[in-house]
Amino acid sequence: MGIDLQQFYQVTDPSKTLNYSQSEDNDYYIDFSNVRGGEIIRKLRNKIAILAPDRPTCTLFTGHIGCGKSTELLRLKTELEQNGFHVVYFVSSKDLELTDVDIGDLLLAIAQRISQSLDSIQVKEPKNLKDILVAAAKLLSTEIELTAEGQFMGVSAFYDDTKGGANFGVPGVGEINIGRKGFSLVAAGIGKITARAKNDARLRDKLNQFLAPQKTQLLDAINDELVEPAIEALKSTGKRGLVVIIDNLDRISNTPKYGSRPQQEYLFIDQGEFLSNLHCHIVYTMPLSLKFCNEYNILTQRFEPPSVLPMVTVQYSDGQACEEGLRLLEQMVLARAYPHLDEVERLRQSAELFDDSASLRRLCQVSGGHVRDLLRLLNSWIQEDMALPLQRDSLETVIRSFRNEMIMQISDSEWPLLRQVQERKEVRGDQEYQTLIRSRLVFEYRFKEKCWFDINPILKEARELET
Repeated sequence: MGIDLQQFYQVTDPSKTLNYSQSEDNDYYIDFSNVRGGEIIRKLRNKIAILAPDRPTCTLFTGHIGCGKSTELLRLKTELEQNGFHVVYFVSSKDLELTDVDIGDLLLAIAQRISQSLDSIQVKEPKNLKDILVAAAKLLSTEIELTAEGQFMGVSAFYDDTKGGANFGVPGVGEINIGRKGFSLVAAGIGKITARAKNDARLRDKLNQFLAPQKTQLLDAINDELVEPAIEALKSTGKRGLVVIIDNLDRISNTPKYGSRPQQEYLFIDQGEFLSNLHCHIVYTMPLSLKFCNEYNILTQRFEPPSVLPMVTVQYSDGQACEEGLRLLEQMVLARAYPHLDEVERLRQSAELFDDSASLRRLCQVSGGHVRDLLRLLNSWIQEDMALPLQRDSLETVIRSFRNEMIMQISDSEWPLLRQVQERKEVRGDQEYQTLIRSRLVFEYRFKEKCWFDINPILKEARELET
């Protein structure tokens, strides 16, 4: 049977997101729903496909970065497609500068991605949307020309054509043509505008200043001229509707936006009215720390309560090991090496990979049920040992290294908070606790109807927690 060191290292790459629709990745997939508080993806799928297929829905989906949200969202995409929906999934960090996101940026990114996915469908000219894009392009053309004076040959040009379209040349962007072909023009026009703005803070600021006063008109144009015609066209081909899934938006930074307002609260609370009013099914990933902010009640007035993907339970709140959670995490590791074997056969082969079954158990326990952290620990363990089977002593070296790195980021004032979480298994909405959660020093767990918090297990042997 056998797997060599290089293969094992590559198939446990923590940066790789499993795509449920691909057969190879599907072989690696482990269903953790029973030890994560329930089948969250099934509930989201049922809400869209069964309960409200013809009515727009808006869902916030959150959890720790790296806990497996992208894998679960790709599973949702596949299952909704199997139920007859056209699903647009995109990673927002590819279109947006996550340190500086405004509502206009996000609406344009959504419009572009919908348009890209439907470029073969012809619709009526989106006049209002075209007018906004043309005006934005004129603005960018002027700004780029001023910025680039003395650096580019020639000047930016803008002109109307005789068929109701528009062409404009933007140095560093290229020529954009807006004609009468509907979706294709929207995708091309927005793509070239936002690509330039994403990489230039000054242009991005000018674009957002231009879009901010007309965000209502922009939303109406996207709904009336893009989303609704798209749904009508999709249904004429036998599809049941349109779903948009926006991943990685939970990674937006919390830097101040417009004065002292944190960007996360600005986008999801202040601009929530616009996020929730697209006329299709839409799923946003949301920063987990917003669940603990002082304005969470306002957030839940604009949206339904967020769906939370917690850690895989490895230990109950009373300190007892969760055998089912640990078993599934062990299977996740072994499935990467032996995807085509059943659970019993994988366990029989595990001696090829680990010196002892207790070493694999220790790896899973110390990960805290954080899937990406488990794979990071495993990859570092492989690098430390450079031979199979992996040895327990090397794992302990890796754990100490991770703990030391983690301790370096903890301030003196945070240690008492961590001790309180360890003792009480709960957090409050204070800013200090938000920082602990955002830094992955504290994890959230759910099992059946119970929810609790605990410190990252890597920290549990830190001497600072003993005082």
